[in-house]
Amino acid sequence: MTPELPALERSASDLQAQSAFRDWVRRLVSGAAELQALDAGQIDAIMDPATERAVLLPRARAALRHSSRIAAIARAGAANRLLAALPATEYARLLSGFELVELTYGDVLHEPGQEMQHVYFPTDCLVSLLTVVEGHRALEVGLIGREGMIGSRLALGITTSPVRALVQGTGTALRIKPARFLKEFRRSPALQRGVFRFTDTLMIQVSQTAACNRFHLVQARLARWLLMTRERLTSREFQLTHEFLADMLGVRRAGVTAAASVLQRQKLIRYRRGIITILDQQGLETACCSCYQRVKLMGLDAAT
Repeated sequence: MTPELPALERSASDLQAQSAFRDWVRRLVSGAAELQALDAGQIDAIMDPATERAVLLPRARAALRHSSRIAAIARAGAANRLLAALPATEYARLLSGFELVELTYGDVLHEPGQEMQHVYFPTDCLVSLLTVVEGHRALEVGLIGREGMIGSRLALGITTSPVRALVQGTGTALRIKPARFLKEFRRSPALQRGVFRFTDTLMIQVSQTAACNRFHLVQARLARWLLMTRERLTSREFQLTHEFLADMLGVRRAGVTAAASVLQRQKLIRYRRGIITILDQQGLETACCSCYQRVKLMGLDAAT
């Protein structure tokens, strides 16, 4: 009588199920040559006599899962401008070290002075860099999305974060361990150029943001900040509370409320229950300060 496929193999992965499945497979193999090929991992699938369907063996299933994971990571990485600029061979070396993760609004990736556990390459999420004052007050000094990475300081040989990295827009990112990133960074001139170019751009953004926070009106700063956020997200609508905006801009909540009200009356934005929608991007560019043009990202499709 032909043995049946063990039921446990279909729904469990414990040792008993694996042992039963191995016994079932070996009873179907006839001849020393086939048994030797099976033990050598040269057989990927075997026919189930009860259903007349091929059943993948564990090693083949694992290879298929790995292949699917790498393909998903490769597709996600294409959305990150820094990674997409790498030559195919150098990008391929990074793939096995990446993990595709979902980042949620409010998640903290790094804290000031702490060791960075991962390097992140956003694909469709948004991360704020905050300077923390007196242990609790915070001011945004940088904004990173699909144009760059979080953790570029590692390229300078520094393993701790100088800022709090806070997820501002829910989405996905590729993350990699610092040791693996540094290994590929040292052997990839293209990755080095991309990281240094992005770091220089980020430094310009940080210095311009500091000047903007000091000299420009809240309304113009809010318009700039909304446009910068819009550049890095694929939607004209995002979740933002007045309290969160006040922290980002370094002003009181009442100041943000007043500034948002002015922009809303001009029909540039709509603000309801913590959700801001940009209605008129061109008008918002006119309302913002000159800092936006100095830190505006080039090469990102603002129409998406």
